[in-house]
Amino acid sequence: MQELEAAQEALGYQFKNLDILRESLTHASVTDNRLQSNERLEFLGDSILGYVICQYLYDTFPEELEGELTKIKSAVVSRRICAKISAKLKLGDYLIVGKGMNGRSALPQSILAGVYESVIAALYIDGGMEPARDFILKHMVKRINEAATSNHQQNFKSALQHYAQRAMPTNPSYLLLDEKGPDHSKCFEVCVEIDGQRFESAWANSKKEAEQAAAKAALTQLGMLEEDEDGILMLKDDPTPENVIESET
Repeated sequence: MQELEAAQEALGYQFKNLDILRESLTHASVTDNRLQSNERLEFLGDSILGYVICQYLYDTFPEELEGELTKIKSAVVSRRICAKISAKLKLGDYLIVGKGMNGRSALPQSILAGVYESVIAALYIDGGMEPARDFILKHMVKRINEAATSNHQQNFKSALQHYAQRAMPTNPSYLLLDEKGPDHSKCFEVCVEIDGQRFESAWANSKKEAEQAAAKAALTQLGMLEEDEDGILMLKDDPTPENVIESET
């Protein structure tokens, strides 16, 4: 009972039905029947999380197209970010696990992310969408704003050009591989080629966006991109001012 009280304090919400909170904190390793674990709640919570973030992005960024909104969502709705929030709230301390998992120094990322999602579902079932939305946005708005800013600042073509000039024998070239769709709504497939090596291709709704996406794919394959602590993509080991990824004009 004390652990449930502590969990409620961490969540900032008092449950009317403690059974649903207990279920959200029950890992499959401690149950004889997995239906008694938090797995079904995790399934529901994942969808609620996606819905709340999508609605927030739709309302907050009315000038952004679907592609940009998807990029922002992908940056914040990830197992890594969910696990980070779960760890920050110490949800793992309240998770009921089997004997084989007791005493572990750290829970796997997948379990931490799962309990975060199952708690979201418990909040929704106990109090409706409002407490679930408040809980999600309390910990996500800052990350959303950072991801939105990062998306506008990232010019992967410029970053790849600079990297190629330093570390590769030739500059990158961009190859148009395919285009599909009617004239008013075409999609373009582009890949990067450097010194005869072709990198993974990318699709987008304009050649400019496709080239940026292809440059990002090339940088990823080259191991030159990494996530910061909030899951935002940054250039790896390249901190000098002239190497900052700036917006393309």
